Amino acid sequence: MQQNTLKPTTGSTKSKIRRGRGASRGNYSGRGMKGQNARSGGGVRPGFEGGQTPLIRRMPKLKGFLNPNKEIYLPINLGDLNGFKDGEAVDVKVLKAKGLVKRLGKVKLLGNGELTVKVKLTVDCASASALEKASKAGAEVTVLEKKAE
Repeated sequence: MQQNTLKPTTGSTKSKIRRGRGASRGNYSGRGMKGQNARSGGGVRPGFEGGQTPLIRRMPKLKGFLNPNKEIYLPINLGDLNGFKDGEAVDVKVLKAKGLVKRLGKVKLLGNGELTVKVKLTVDCASASALEKASKAGAEVTVLEKKAE
């Protein structure tokens, strides 16, 4: 019957120092002389700063609340779309691949800049000025979310 022969490389592992177990670490076993840290279970709690007001208590309290249902739109300006070719289909995945948005999500088209190419754009939301400028430039804009007016 063959035994397992796998062993860690020599010098790759170190054994844990067992404090307070005899004279292998000298008279005080690496704990120094008397005091709180020399005792078993000694030491101060995490965040204790020697009686000074701790950092967690010096920071101001968070006011208000964070709405988990808030819809966050990724903004894209009309002027940013001029790097595409005429007739090219543009959606959030294409924008992410080009680096125009940082992550996948809902995209809102804004009217900043001038559009010079005729692209087929699919967005979740668009401003009125963006839709007007895009139609003047001859681009097709498909808005996925229709807001109740």
